[in-house]
Amino acid sequence: MKIERLDHLVLTVRSIDATLRFYSDVLGMEKELFGEGRVALKYGNQKINLYEVGNEFEPKAAAPTPGSADLCFISCVPLHEAMEHARSKGIAIIEAPVARTGALGPMVSFYIRDPDNNLMKVASYQDAT
Repeated sequence: MKIERLDHLVLTVRSIDATLRFYSDVLGMEKELFGEGRVALKYGNQKINLYEVGNEFEPKAAAPTPGSADLCFISCVPLHEAMEHARSKGIAIIEAPVARTGALGPMVSFYIRDPDNNLMKVASYQDAT
């Protein structure tokens, strides 16, 4: 077997509504309804399925826990614009700018937290050059 790419991941959250507001207002993702009452966040060619803690769909992770994720997203806009946008939404930037290495090489990023205290890294490969 050889894996080509990530299609989607699942976040277990305390409140789907609060999560939708954050990820759409701050990160520009779009809400998607699918299946029987399921909710996801779409961005690019990927999505994040949302499970509300205590109401997960089977099968599920062995220990689904809000606040246990550490995710990195690539920004479509220059990093300084993304940081200004996050600040304008009242989001505290934990650390920035930070040089890191992503899947494609050097990147520059900043860190924020979502409503469940998951760590979000917003990064740019272009700003690293």
